[in-house]
Amino acid sequence: MTANTAGRAVRRAGRKAADNPVFLGLVRAGLATRGVIYLLIGWLAVQVGFGNGGGKEADNKGALRTVAESPGGMFLVWALAVGFAGLALLWFYEAVYGQPVPDGRKATKRLASLGRGLVYTVGFAGALTFALGSRGGSSDSQSKTFTARAMTEPGGRWLVLAVGIGFLAVGVANLVTAVRRKFQKELHTEKMGPRVRPVVKTLGVVGHIARGLVFGAVGAFLAHAAITFDPNKAKGLDGTLREFADTPAGPWLLIAVAAGLVVYGLYSLCEARWRKVEPVRS
Repeated sequence: MTANTAGRAVRRAGRKAADNPVFLGLVRAGLATRGVIYLLIGWLAVQVGFGNGGGKEADNKGALRTVAESPGGMFLVWALAVGFAGLALLWFYEAVYGQPVPDGRKATKRLASLGRGLVYTVGFAGALTFALGSRGGSSDSQSKTFTARAMTEPGGRWLVLAVGIGFLAVGVANLVTAVRRKFQKELHTEKMGPRVRPVVKTLGVVGHIARGLVFGAVGAFLAHAAITFDPNKAKGLDGTLREFADTPAGPWLLIAVAAGLVVYGLYSLCEARWRKVEPVRS
């Protein structure tokens, strides 16, 4: 068997696996998981804005802690871990076969999916370790620790800068997606009712704007830490959200951005229902 023949066989096997209802169900569960996580993060950030945060971090760990403290919480945490795994599988599948949009086979699209796959693999690992009993620190302390360690290595400062630029790029991409309504290409809008379609569109626009602002701010803090060679300048999601409260707009800007993250959570739940997750055909 030649290398080309083997490669085609592997690709066919991958598409066949993606046709499996279990795979498709896992992917949609993953999209719903993302929605739940953003709803919780946004809600926690809103509470911080009103001064009722109760010491909880507005990030993935804070969301997982909130879930764990609810009735049947640890079962739900395991369910969220499975959901993260489903999302990682989706993005890795798209990295290999292309996204289900007209230009989805472009290298830039596949690289974007690969990056998402890596991010949600980290999310899966975090949820898994949390479920196994390791609580760890907040995203803020983890970001500072990563930055400090990286800067002790040769070229580490430039790695931190590159990561910061990456977050900035994701933020800009989300804002462009919102302005150009590009997210609609990934949805089965033809399956939505005439009253549902504009609602989902509004959720997508508002949610992507909020997500873009937050990711862009995280990237800016990382880049600043690299440029000033000061790891303490780096901030995770929780620290970044709290910085919005220190602007001239006060806590109201934090509350507005947090509400936007809640909206993105609602949009993600819509994606769980209407996103195109079918295998890409040759």
